[in-house]
Amino acid sequence: MFEIPEMNCEKTRDAIVEFIKSKVSNSKTDGIVVGLSGGIDSTLVAHLACEAVGKDKVFGIIMPSATTPAEDSIHGIEVAQRLGIEYKEVAIDGILNEYLSMTQLEENNLAIGNLKARIRMSIIYYYANAKNYLVSGTGNRSEILIGYFTKHGDGACDMEPIGDLYKTEVFKLSEFLNVQREIIDKPPRAGLWANQTDEDEIGMGYDLLDKILYLYTEKDMDKTEIAEKLDISVDDVNMIINKIIRSEHKSKVPEYPQKI
Repeated sequence: MFEIPEMNCEKTRDAIVEFIKSKVSNSKTDGIVVGLSGGIDSTLVAHLACEAVGKDKVFGIIMPSATTPAEDSIHGIEVAQRLGIEYKEVAIDGILNEYLSMTQLEENNLAIGNLKARIRMSIIYYYANAKNYLVSGTGNRSEILIGYFTKHGDGACDMEPIGDLYKTEVFKLSEFLNVQREIIDKPPRAGLWANQTDEDEIGMGYDLLDKILYLYTEKDMDKTEIAEKLDISVDDVNMIINKIIRSEHKSKVPEYPQKI
């Protein structure tokens, strides 16, 4: 069975830590703000940020809504407390409901979920501006490639420390850094609506997704070659390739026409 080449966790950790240090130093800022969702990505980023600049220069924000599993909020607080960083809990339902009462549109799970992500990032940037801190993103390579993030929401940040790690590599590096087991073991979820999980929404597990992405983006294999290599249907490969193509705009600076 095909496997993605093994990552050197120690060298990867060191490279990311140096990257974070240089970003803070070069920007003449005083620290880092991280939104703590209680999930594995934000937890890993918080660990790496503390190694890079010290716990006294990392600020965590937990931002639950009515659809946030209680376990996730608890985990977000526990991460902050275990790392010894300053943190703040800001419930976003009051802001969300004010938006929704003003728009008076028919409720749409996807639109509301994206609005929650954008509200959260607005709050994060408020604290970052007030403290002269940089905003650290928590996106990984798997999700960035297929556009599994909210444009101007969790996709808005000053740096993406784990942006070159596939989700399966996020799990491996988290184990290397001794992230608490209950966070590693729970299913990845954004909590943007009830009973949502990442893998259900994407349409496949991260293990298979990462293999498809690796072969398509790093080995330049076509869809038929990938399907044969992984012993899956071409339709499954097509589904992921289409996600990559449709979401390209999310990772680009807005385009503009050249003047005539």
